[in-house]
Amino acid sequence: MKYEYRERLLPADRDIVRRIVESTGFFYPEEELIAVELVDTHLSRGEESGYHFLFCQDEINAVLGYTCFGPIPGTLASFDIYWIAVDRSHQGHGIGKQLLEQTEKTIRGMGGTRIYVETSSRILYDPTQSFYRNSGYHEEATLKDFYAPGDNKIIYVKEIS
Repeated sequence: MKYEYRERLLPADRDIVRRIVESTGFFYPEEELIAVELVDTHLSRGEESGYHFLFCQDEINAVLGYTCFGPIPGTLASFDIYWIAVDRSHQGHGIGKQLLEQTEKTIRGMGGTRIYVETSSRILYDPTQSFYRNSGYHEEATLKDFYAPGDNKIIYVKEIS
């Protein structure tokens, strides 16, 4: 299936992001609120917010997944991917991989040369960790007990220059 990608954030995306993030079953309720907060921040401040979005849509423009990313303040060309999520009903079809590749292409077009992404060390996130490694990211650092006791933050990086 061929997917379309949209960068422009629409007010309706607030509910779409909430639905997608909730559907994954990966995130705590407070994390889900943060995902929506980033949409609100971009809607109110635009490009000045530093948050950029990329939405993957099917042929009827239904949003299947999205990324939120932006330049890291104080760096020359480093970017963070804050969120990448695919609706649970559409996982396992390569959408996440294509969405990540499109996001990397967009970041490269914005002058980015290094991309950082973080995830949890909980067993639930083993597939996420494999996804990043299989996409050319390598583990740069682990912050012990970052999220909670026994739940480390793993930071991955990929050079795209």
